[in-house]
Amino acid sequence: MPTTFDRAQALARLEAETFDVLVVGGGITGVGVALDAASRGLRTALVERDDFSSGTSSKSSKLAHGGLRYLQQKEFGLVYEALYERTIMLRNAPHLVRELPFLIPVLTRDGLMNPKIARALGSALWLYDLTGGVRSGKIHRRISKARALEHMPTLRESNLASAYVYYDAQVDDSRLTLTVARTAAAHGAAVANHTAVVDLLKDAAGTVRGATVEADGRQFDVRARAVVNAAGVWSDSVRAMDEGADPRSIRPAKGIHITVPWEKVRNDIATIVPVPKDRRSIFVVPWGDFTYIGTTDTDYDGDSDDPQCTPEDVQYCLDAMNLAMSEPLTHADVTGVWAGLRPLIAGGSVGDKTKDLSRKHGVSTSPGGVTTITGGKLTTYRRMAADTVDAVAERLDMRTRSRTKKLRLLGAEGSQPADEHLQSRYGSLGADVLTLAHSDADLAAPLIPGLPYLRAEAVYAIREEMAGTLADVLERRTRARIIARDASLAAAPAVAALMARELGWDDDRTQAEVAAYTASIAHERSVSALPASAVDLGFGA
Repeated sequence: MPTTFDRAQALARLEAETFDVLVVGGGITGVGVALDAASRGLRTALVERDDFSSGTSSKSSKLAHGGLRYLQQKEFGLVYEALYERTIMLRNAPHLVRELPFLIPVLTRDGLMNPKIARALGSALWLYDLTGGVRSGKIHRRISKARALEHMPTLRESNLASAYVYYDAQVDDSRLTLTVARTAAAHGAAVANHTAVVDLLKDAAGTVRGATVEADGRQFDVRARAVVNAAGVWSDSVRAMDEGADPRSIRPAKGIHITVPWEKVRNDIATIVPVPKDRRSIFVVPWGDFTYIGTTDTDYDGDSDDPQCTPEDVQYCLDAMNLAMSEPLTHADVTGVWAGLRPLIAGGSVGDKTKDLSRKHGVSTSPGGVTTITGGKLTTYRRMAADTVDAVAERLDMRTRSRTKKLRLLGAEGSQPADEHLQSRYGSLGADVLTLAHSDADLAAPLIPGLPYLRAEAVYAIREEMAGTLADVLERRTRARIIARDASLAAAPAVAALMARELGWDDDRTQAEVAAYTASIAHERSVSALPASAVDLGFGA
């Protein structure tokens, strides 16, 4: 398959062609819809107002999982579906999705967990295995206290009785979203980021026939027989363009995570730590030289464009960890934070907490013909996309069915590079990054001191992955900001200079990119009340 992923070419196509379907939204759901439609042979377009995965799809817990806690809510169908989709993700994107064992410590003091609850947990894990977890070929097991401490030696030994181990999977959400978008383009979709929908086009009968978009300061029309609204927490805004009023169908739930140096936790597998005060739990997940901790699940009524991690959010995660750990974490240990909004379908009774709302997805089509997909979760994106395109195909009277069940993503085929870092981010396409690095010693140097990214990866992001801003590179093509915010800020001028050479930026544009990135981090730091990192991570000046 061709791997060209060129924004200028995509914009020219968007203006010149007529499509079967136009997808609005470049998160994991939107790009999944684009891939499903394009692989069926539909003429497909996708536009994203910011960058691919810039919303919820870069700010998840980065897990492909069934959701053990959904069993408590008797969401057996959802768990089965998610575990089924997890198996497909592992097969179709083995370079991006990896099996990950999870440790659940049985903690017996301070009211964290009693033996009765431990037995109930064992029963839940058996049910998880029977629901579909066993598809991985591994079932859960109970392990001794000593073995649990080998996996996470910072657990408070006096509180620990034993532990369970079960299996799910981990995925870099932003890399997955980008790879699905590139795969859709390889199947013929015209895909463009930084292209915002400003209005919907309607014919005399009131049927939506495309959209007016704005890109690079210019507006033009994109003609399409059908429009899919996959804008996540912003989907009501797209519906309002069609229906004339905000339907208020989305109830955003904020989830936050914090990042700390791995050496502060030293967990060799993921761990689930209970939060006794609200009967929830948080994930503690190793990620290279770091460990990230989260997530919260709280109602959100603020600006959808600016969810932030508050001091209370940070303290929530630290308090949960410090109840279970013998070596306390402090605010000074936090090297990164991120906050995202889950686009949950509004429903339930007044007063229901967002953690109790269903994660099922819903597909609906308006009288004007806009098909909206809402709800769901990262793991079920492929099924959500298939259901959405089924609805579009039925409306267009096209007999077709999804082909993505066995469709491997770009990078899954071919020989994998020996470099583990590149293999885990690009799969077989990592060879192209290596070629860049070998062609120029400057590009073989680190992009950010102390982090594993190469300068060649920034160049590759521009040439092959449609990166057009400093934030595109530092937040999503790499994950530098969310794992080491201050280190990414220190490197921002050098990264911007590298991008300027590739993109032809003048000094004003280069300085504007650095200023925007600096302001964004200053805002994040002021809201979270976190100081500059006090931890020596070896990043240098």
